[in-house]
Formats: sequence, structure tokens, C-alpha cells
Amino acid sequence: MEQHTNTNNISEILFITSYPPRECGIATYSQDLIKALNNKFSNSFSIKVCALESNGDTYSYPDEVKYTLKTSLAADYEKLAYAINKDKRIKTVLFQHEFGFYSSQEKAFHQLLLAVSKPVVLVFHTVLPHPDKLLKIKVQNIAAACKSIIVMTNTSAEILMQDYDIAVKKITIIPHGTHLVPRLNKTTLKLKYKLKGKKVLSTFGLLSSGKDIGTTLDALPAIIKQCPETMFLILGKTHPEVVKHDGEKYREMLEQKVVQLSLQNHVRFVNKYLELPELLEYLQLTDIYMFTANDPNQAVSGTFVYAMSCGCPIISTPIPHAKEMLTDETGIIFDFQNSGQLANAAIKLLNDDHLRKNIGINALHKIASTVWENAAIAHAKLFEKLDVERISLQYNLPVINLKHFKKMTTGFGMIQFSKINQPDIDSGYTLDDNARALIAMCQHYELTKDEADLEYIHIYYNFIKYCLQSEAVFLNYVDEERNFTRQNNTANLEDANGRAIWALGYLIAKGDLLPKESQSIAEDAELTIQHVLLNIDHIHSTRAMAFAIKGLYFRNKKNSTTQNTALIKKLADRLVQMYRHESHNEWKWFESYLTYANSVLPEALLCAWLVTGEITYQKIAKSSFDFLLSKTFRKNKIKVISNKNWLDTKEKLNTTPIGGEQAIDVAYTIIALRKFYKVFKEETYQLNMEISFNWFLGSNHLNQIIYNPCTGGCYDGLEENAVNLNQGAESTVSYLMASLTIEKFLLKELNNKLQKEYYLT
Repeated sequence: MEQHTNTNNISEILFITSYPPRECGIATYSQDLIKALNNKFSNSFSIKVCALESNGDTYSYPDEVKYTLKTSLAADYEKLAYAINKDKRIKTVLFQHEFGFYSSQEKAFHQLLLAVSKPVVLVFHTVLPHPDKLLKIKVQNIAAACKSIIVMTNTSAEILMQDYDIAVKKITIIPHGTHLVPRLNKTTLKLKYKLKGKKVLSTFGLLSSGKDIGTTLDALPAIIKQCPETMFLILGKTHPEVVKHDGEKYREMLEQKVVQLSLQNHVRFVNKYLELPELLEYLQLTDIYMFTANDPNQAVSGTFVYAMSCGCPIISTPIPHAKEMLTDETGIIFDFQNSGQLANAAIKLLNDDHLRKNIGINALHKIASTVWENAAIAHAKLFEKLDVERISLQYNLPVINLKHFKKMTTGFGMIQFSKINQPDIDSGYTLDDNARALIAMCQHYELTKDEADLEYIHIYYNFIKYCLQSEAVFLNYVDEERNFTRQNNTANLEDANGRAIWALGYLIAKGDLLPKESQSIAEDAELTIQHVLLNIDHIHSTRAMAFAIKGLYFRNKKNSTTQNTALIKKLADRLVQMYRHESHNEWKWFESYLTYANSVLPEALLCAWLVTGEITYQKIAKSSFDFLLSKTFRKNKIKVISNKNWLDTKEKLNTTPIGGEQAIDVAYTIIALRKFYKVFKEETYQLNMEISFNWFLGSNHLNQIIYNPCTGGCYDGLEENAVNLNQGAESTVSYLMASLTIEKFLLKELNNKLQKEYYLT
């Protein structure tokens, strides 16, 4: 047993598992999980690895590997137990368990479990049903030595409870993780891999007879007869353990079968261990994924879920995982080794592009909750529960990623909706989205001085001007042909007009930060807002008035005028009048219900106070904002008012529906909290900023990410049981505004801290 160095002083979790460069499914699984945990929670705990080695193998490991364990040497287990107990940094030990790992030293393995004095978590990768007496006792003894047991499917949990009598309170279900993928263009990928015009079937993984790839080969002649353009890809090298004992006999048998069936032009072997980016590209170009494993007790498959995460329609044997994940809407199940059923299923899908596409999208939605980021959250919450005195989860702030933000933008403006992460040009454009996008891009330029932002600032500003009518009002809805739609005739346009004023005022305020050659845009924005203000007196919508106040507040920061003050006072007085009419001891609000963008109202009054000094505005701003926070924050989580049902003063004062939460409300809350903290310096506001932003990162009622770090987009909503995977303009811009607000706040806090330290020294 070798020990490596460790310089981390925070609470440490030790993973005992196979680990790369060892080529093994569980090794890859562990590496992916650890990477996700580090990306999200590196400030909460440290993860180290004890890498399992067998049969004399020795590897050169990355830095996170602290120990190695020779699984064939009984003495190594005893040494490892001693080292773990002596190491004060290790607080929790997690075993990735597969029976084959410890088959030569089962007694030593069990003694290790008993000897470790730290809480032990064990992940069962295989759970066999209907055990004999010996296996049942063995599993029960393993479970008894552990603080917690993790399995990856409901089926496995049921087996542990019913067949092994394991207590339900000891079992946690955390599905096998999957990768977020960018959903690249299938046609482009097929060109890249010389598969133009092909209907692609694929399977992947380390090859062994258990994959039963021969069943697909037997089905191919019938498939090709109906679909001559079919190509079957066999992705992956032979499993190293198989090579040790049998060499390449299995692959050679498959190659011979290809020749016997005259399939040379329809089968391609990709005989290598695929790195993740290449693997995900192959899966994204795949038309149907073939899962033919012949072990009816295989609890879970990483290859299976990876294919689903790439939107592949799946044809699968009835392993427990497949039966749990696949329905008529998400795939097709066929009997073990039944090549006729497989052929019929493949022909059905290959001949129906619409069905195949729908099944792929449904599979993606089905598997979306299992991304590695969500698996990391579930594991981290378990670690926190086991080590509550030392671990308090702190979500890492993601690096700002404008990829999807820019992808949603044409030379004309930002597209309204997205299908998953593909912009839906048919949805057209809105003033609402482009006004917010202008503010977000100004925020980004202020923080980064990235000159690439200037092009987008011009696009969004020009869109706002495009929507301005001769009557000094804005229209909101524009189709893909740049025509104003009939929706403008029936929709309430006041809020959109208020947002436009907010965006124009923000651009004016930040004009001096722009390069000299771009400052004319801010000057033009001043001329535009002067024209718009001719009609501001006609704005009576509550939120429209609030947005307009914010715009005038920012405009006033650039050039304080009596006109700004007078207009702000007029609109603020209307809000005050509404508040006095509706509020009472238990309902400190401007309306008889809480709907959307609620935090904008008290924030606007606070802005009005900052301009006018009118103390009434400040008092109502604070009382209404604190009331709102009391309805949206519970147990260190934010739960914004649902769009399913507004919160009513009489009927639903103490209840809020589950689901229907949207990114825009969380973003507006963060922006308001930043303003209130700046004025009042109350720590609660700062804490709630962090809590609110964590909603995007997974601290919500589903414990699932809302922000997608792969695309840079943000999901459109948090529902009761699922996340809306579409990444439209509103949610994506809202996340960026929230993220930039947090970044600016942290930067300012850091500068203040450095200044204090400087003066103290």
C-alpha cells in the first residue's frame, strides 16, 4: 500500500474504488463523480482516492489518489484500515462496491469495513435478486457495517429491502450520473466521422461476451434489407481483464461473423478506448443505440444512460435498469438474444423519422435529472448529513459562459424561445428579452471590458429602437421576418415599455464606461428616452411603473435633472398609494396578491428614495421587501411565487404551490437584495443573495441544477417533479444578470476587504 501527499485541511472524503488510468466502468464512474463534486463543492470538502489494484497491476495516478490497495493481498486491507483511522483529515469513507473487486479476499474486505472507525458509505453497483442463504448473509453483513448504502435504481432498493431485509432508512437512491452534452448538429457530426447519408446504429463499452453484440449482427441482414443505408458502430476496445484471460477471441469472433453475414460495408469497429468528448460525439450522431447485454441481473449500465443523455432512441434487453427507464415513449425493449425482435424494432424506428426523434427527446427528458451535477448534489447532501458538524455545503460560483446567450442572438436581436438548447427562430423576438439582454451585456462589459460585448450592445439597442413607434410607445412582439405580430394588439404592452425605459436608462448610466467610439450609442439612447418619456404619464401598470423608476434612477446617475426627480416622484407616489390601499398588518404589499417580478416593486421605491430623499419611499420599500422575503425564503432555500397560482392575501397567505418557479423571479430577487444590502447593510440580505443564487445551482426543492454549465443556458422553469429543459431567452438572460450581480458584489466586497487590510497595515 502506497501513500501519497495531502495538503488539504478541510473535511476529507476517501473514495475506495478502481480509478483511471485503470480501464474499468467503475473507475470512469468514480472519476466523473469526483470531478462533478469538485466542480460544485470544492470549498465544502476534499475528496481523495484509494485506488484498487489487482493481479500485480501498478498505475501512475493523478494527485487525488492518496492510497492504493492491492485487492489480492490480505495484509493490505489491514494496513489501509490502520491508515484511515490514523488520518484525522478523513471524516467519511465511501466504497464503490462490485463483488469481483474483492472475490479473492472477501474476509479481508469485510474486516476492513468493520475496522474503519469513520462513517462508511457503500455503493452497490450490483444487487442480485433472489439470493441464496450465503449471499444474503454476506450482503447483510456488509450493510450492517455501513452507515449508509447507495444504489442507483428503485429496483435495486426494492431488492435490498425485500430480499435482504435491509432497512429503508439506510438506503439512498442516487441514479448513475450522465453527462451534459451540447447537442451538436447530427449531420455535421456524420460528415466528420465519414458517415454521411448513413442511418447509424451504435453500441459502446469495453467489449466482453456479456455485451452479446452478436445478437445485433444477426439482426442486421433483415435491417439492411429494409434500410440499406444502415451502419452499425461497435465502439470500444476489449475489456483489459478479458484480454488477460482470453486475448481478443471475442472481437475476432465478431469480426468473423461480420464476414460470414457479408456485413463488411455495414459494420465498423472503433477499436480503442474512447475519450469522453469523442464518445459523446459518436452518441450524438447515433440514430439508434443498441443495448444487448445478456445478464438479466445487471442492475445498471453507464453506457445505457450515456446514450439516453445524448438523446438516443434505445433498443434494449430487459435488464432492471432498462425496465425502469424505458417506456413506449422512451425506447423499445426486446427479449434477450432475440435478434428477430431487435430487427423489427430497429426497422420500425429507422423508417419513422418523426417517431425516432420524439423517442430521443423523450429519453433526454427522462434522463435529464441524472446529470453528474445532480448526482454530485445528492452525494454532497449525504456527506453533509453524515458529517453535519464539519460540512456545510457551499456551492461554487460557475465561470460566466456566454455561449448560449450569444447563440440565441441573430444580427437583429435575441430569439425568444429555445427547444432544449437550439434557438427556435419560429418563436420570433420580444422587446422584453432584448431590453433585459441589453442590461445584461452592459453589466458584462462593465465587469470584463470585453470588446466583443459592444457588438451585442448595439444589436439589442437597435432592436429596442426598432420596436419604438411614432406614438412614443413600444411594441413587444416581432416575428422571424421582422414583422410586428397580432399579439401586440391584445397583449398588455405597459410592462414591456417599462422594461425598455429601464434598459435605456441603464445604457445611459454606463455610457462613460464604453470606448469613445461607442459612446454615441448612449447619447442616442438619451434622445430615445426623451422621446419615450412623453408618454410615461400614461403608465399605470404596477410593474411597468417600477421598471420605469429604475430606468429613470439610472439615467439620473448620469445626469441629475429635475425632470427625472419629478417623474420618479410621480410614479413612486402611485406605488405608495397602491400600498396604502392594499396593505394591513398581515399583508404589507401593493396588491391583493403576489404575482411575478415582485421584488422589482420595493426595489423601485428604494431607488426613488435614493433620488428624492423622501423617507416614506424608504420605509415602504423596506417593509414590503421584508414581507416578500418572509413569503419566499424557507429553511435556507428560496421558493419564489409560482406561476401556477399567485399568492393571495386571503386564501393562500401561508401556502405556496410546488413548481412553476422561474429564473426571472430569482434573478430579480438577487438584484433587489444587492440594492437593499448596499443601503441597509443587513447580513440577512447578503445571506439571501447567496441562497437565491444557489437556486440556480441546485439548492431547490428538486435538488437539481437550473443553470446548465455545458451550454451556458438556463432552464426555463422548476416544476413540481421535473425541470423544463428548454433554455429560452428569458431564463438565460435572467441567469446572466443574476450571475453578474453576484460577481460584481463579490468583487466589491473583496476590494473593500483589501482596502481595510491596507489601511490597517
